[in-house]
Amino acid sequence: MTVNKEEDTIGRPHQQWQGLTLAQYVKKRNGVPLGDSKSLRNMLLRSFGADSFAGFWQYWNPIWGYYLGKFIYSPLVRVFPAAIALISTFVVSGLIHDLVTMGISRSITFFFTPWFFLMGIGVVLGRVTGMDLSNRSWLTRAIVNLIYLVVGIALTLIAKGFLAIP
Repeated sequence: MTVNKEEDTIGRPHQQWQGLTLAQYVKKRNGVPLGDSKSLRNMLLRSFGADSFAGFWQYWNPIWGYYLGKFIYSPLVRVFPAAIALISTFVVSGLIHDLVTMGISRSITFFFTPWFFLMGIGVVLGRVTGMDLSNRSWLTRAIVNLIYLVVGIALTLIAKGFLAIP
């Protein structure tokens, strides 16, 4: 499956949610309407087949991405440089994931916040270096995107152990 590359300025993602309803945004990202039985399949194919780390996150969980973009990134980018706003949005998302995990486990743990921080750094570095895998096969793009996620997890676990973070 080929994913169309969206043009954007280095370091500043398109604000694709502006002027779109959630349903329109999800259809744009997944190619099918909100709640369609092919949504998960399309999200996985498009995310892992994305031509960059930034592209991965444009397709991953479009409902969550819509609200993060609208309510976290958009206000932050009015005040901070785009790269800082983007990384901060990843950190906020990680913090929310950690809070849910802590609520369920009833113990203090920080895994998603540092991992998402690293994912945000990866997106910014990919943009700054002009990462473009569009001429590669879907499988190659999927492997590169999977390695990006796994390396982020590994670095997070190493850092947590080294710094004794719960």
